Amino acid sequence: MLRFFRYPLLDTAQRVRFVRAALAMRRLDRTDPAVDARSFGDWLVEHRQDKATIDAMWDLVGIATLNAAADNASLALAAMVFQVGLLTDPGAADIGWASVPLQRLHGDAAIRVLEMNGASVRVGAKVDVVEPRERRWLVGAKGGEQLVDAVVMALPPAATERLAPAGSVPLEPGYAAKLGTSPIVNVHVVVDRHVLDTPFVAGVGTPIQWVFDRTVQSGLRDAGRDGQYLAVSVSAADDFIDLPVATLRERLLPDLVALLPAMARAEIVDFFVTREREATFRPAPGSGTLRPPATTRAPGLFLAGAWTDTGWPATMEGAVRSGDAAAAALLSHVEPELAQAVRQGVAA
Repeated sequence: MLRFFRYPLLDTAQRVRFVRAALAMRRLDRTDPAVDARSFGDWLVEHRQDKATIDAMWDLVGIATLNAAADNASLALAAMVFQVGLLTDPGAADIGWASVPLQRLHGDAAIRVLEMNGASVRVGAKVDVVEPRERRWLVGAKGGEQLVDAVVMALPPAATERLAPAGSVPLEPGYAAKLGTSPIVNVHVVVDRHVLDTPFVAGVGTPIQWVFDRTVQSGLRDAGRDGQYLAVSVSAADDFIDLPVATLRERLLPDLVALLPAMARAEIVDFFVTREREATFRPAPGSGTLRPPATTRAPGLFLAGAWTDTGWPATMEGAVRSGDAAAAALLSHVEPELAQAVRQGVAA
């Protein structure tokens, strides 16, 4: 707290108003539908948060976790981020990052565990049929069809609506389009020297939101090359998603140099852009009514994905919770006695 009161981007009055708003945020009931229907930005204005405070505090965290600026975000989802991530205990806001590529961290590890437990993992197999067959499910993909006891669909909203049997998801038709998507742009810059002395840095008052040192993860050092690999993450990137690479370079490099002055003396070895047009669902006010539970109206069909009704925004934590919920629901369907024993063991 003492460090916060020395935060140079806010004056004393702004810090005091922030603390008062944070205390009010702690008291919010994020499960209240009226809270979900309200804009986070409107709530901040009501609690006397000026633009400088929103930029330096609320949006600094909120844009990265919600993939939306405060004006475009549900107050309930913002409350989840700040209540759990900042206002619970001193370590709640600790930041962790992967020191290896995410495929190795998540994908490869998951495949190993699945195969160790007798699962058959097929990647790159596009499923185009999911249909009920009496008390079982027919799953069809290129290369054949298979009857299974239950299905977990871990797909984006549009793909779920297209593939799930009509009426099975407990939402009105057109829910995927109403929920919408929000993009993320990642700008990758390789320079010929060391310009960033910390694992990551955040920007305020600049389109450069977060910069991560990805030198180790990229294999640059293993290849015996000098320099540094920087990954610039731009969330809520509606204004950037369609810009050509040359335009992004022209617009963002000066801001990167302003944030990292050592960049002024560096040579750009490589500059490229990756785009996720539908990176997350759009966490707009009222979006909670468009997020289904893990269970569906069709026995044996379950849903997973960060866009389902986890109470969290589209984060890795939300995705994991959705998987847990889907697995628990599936287990209750196919092995109710085992599911009961698991629940009793967890409770104990």
